[in-house]
Amino acid sequence: QVQLVESGGGFMQAGGSLRLSCVASGLTSTINTMAWFRQTPSIAREFVSSIRWYGGTTNDAASLKGRFTISKDNAKNTIYLQMNSLKPDDTGVYYCAASSILANTRPASFDSWGQGTQVTVSS
Repeated sequence: QVQLVESGGGFMQAGGSLRLSCVASGLTSTINTMAWFRQTPSIAREFVSSIRWYGGTTNDAASLKGRFTISKDNAKNTIYLQMNSLKPDDTGVYYCAASSILANTRPASFDSWGQGTQVTVSS
């Protein structure tokens, strides 16, 4: 079992930046892929970005590419989501997820989820 704890959410004006963190604990040796999803008023559990735990290959949602960047620090069992040029439509709860398999963009591919961190962007 992998436990995930997100942090870094908050309130930001449009155009600003935030960096989210997600710390993994427990059976981290079983992690293959980690990802960020978000839940907004209009879309339930939307894929944002993923990263292979070993190797670092990333996959980004096309609509967010260029503004959001995922990265990781294996030594700290942590992944990050750097969010730039934030827009009001980015408002939502951001979730970290981990998968023991080579996961795709579907939430069902992921075994473990954090509790989420709220991001609110004002216009």
